[in-house]
Amino acid sequence: DIANQKASNARADINNALKALATLSSGTTAPPNTYANMLWYDTGNNILKMRSKADDAWINVGYIDQSNNEFKPYVGGTQVDTQSTATWEAGTSTTESLVSPAKVKAAIEALVPSSDEGIGVGQTWVDGLASRVVGTPYQNTTGKPIFVVIYTGAGSGSDVEVSETSSTGPWKSVSRGQTIDSAERNFACFIVPEGHYYRVTAGTIRNWSELR
Repeated sequence: DIANQKASNARADINNALKALATLSSGTTAPPNTYANMLWYDTGNNILKMRSKADDAWINVGYIDQSNNEFKPYVGGTQVDTQSTATWEAGTSTTESLVSPAKVKAAIEALVPSSDEGIGVGQTWVDGLASRVVGTPYQNTTGKPIFVVIYTGAGSGSDVEVSETSSTGPWKSVSRGQTIDSAERNFACFIVPEGHYYRVTAGTIRNWSELR
């Protein structure tokens, strides 16, 4: 407010008020006199602030990056920044960010397995009858899950087992032999994740096929 005073003093007060308005009351400390909805540029922290409607608090509007001449808004009380496409593709940063549709697309393509990683795509059936031995553990080292079909017969306790950790177990049974026509048979179809082990514990291998 401009008080009744000498012309020269009134002019000085008017100039100061206009400068405060033009510079958003910029300074390292808040203006001594505040009003609802007024703007203040905090030069100490490079943050543009707005006075609350109740004139009882300062609200962070945005950060002014003076080095790069950029404005970075605050959303929900947190400063929002931009990040590179590589950072979005990594998917590990916790910094709140502005993002373009192109970066969202790149992150999805980088983080979600593509169709060629699914079972059956780019894989072929392999006959393992001649190369697989009862009691011997085998590891899936193809880099992707494989699908295994095993048929055994003429054996006692012919379990089909898998292990998540090592060739010595612990083992989990995925199929147990059943007595059919006075002889034990075992037919199993199962998926083996990358790095997991699998084996047949007993019996005679009649068929062993793998989609890999």
